[in-house]
Amino acid sequence: MKRILIIEDDLDIAELERDYLQLNGYRAEIVQDGMLGLKKAASSEYDAVVVDLMLPNKDGFEIIKEIRKNQEIPVIVVSAKVDDIDKIRGLDVGADDYLTKPFSPAELIARIKAHLKRYQRLKGPTLSLEVIQHKGLEINTASHKVSVYGKEVQLTTKEYELLLFLASNPNIVFSKEHLFDTIWNNESFGEVATVAVHIQKIRKKIETDSTNPEFIETLWGTGYRFNSF
Repeated sequence: MKRILIIEDDLDIAELERDYLQLNGYRAEIVQDGMLGLKKAASSEYDAVVVDLMLPNKDGFEIIKEIRKNQEIPVIVVSAKVDDIDKIRGLDVGADDYLTKPFSPAELIARIKAHLKRYQRLKGPTLSLEVIQHKGLEINTASHKVSVYGKEVQLTTKEYELLLFLASNPNIVFSKEHLFDTIWNNESFGEVATVAVHIQKIRKKIETDSTNPEFIETLWGTGYRFNSF
């Protein structure tokens, strides 16, 4: 049974999330304090985290950052913050998805299921032992590890999926729309613009100079291409 950690200081909302999760076969635990929530998440006992952004003692952005330092599990934000800048920031620090309050509990469950399936697919034993290499970049599809010139880099699930797709199809130009449909598949709140946000984040992690990228090239007005030359 999958375990879900709910970090939410509004008890009514937290209990609603917990009840729906339990009805769908998950074990769910509620924590109302940001600092305690981070300690719980760091225990590695949970398969996914649902987190609010406005929390006492430590906000959701900081919690996501800390989770991403050591863990690759689905992190879904449920927040009253509706501005695009907050959504983009949430993705930028490592969230996989973002729902705004008020939200549909059924949609939350659907998104958690989708992210857990994707994570299992990426981590699961059915993956081949293939290692994709392009110049100094190495992607191990079995271990879900990425290294650049021998140094391991930490990517979120979406970043990994996007990089893997591009690296698996080198020297082909893909539009933002195609990448969004392929990677997000309507499972995220996002818009096509989220592709550019994730490309920027990936470049910061794998490129020596993100302003003059070696691996992922932008073709203005067209899309992106992974260079294997």
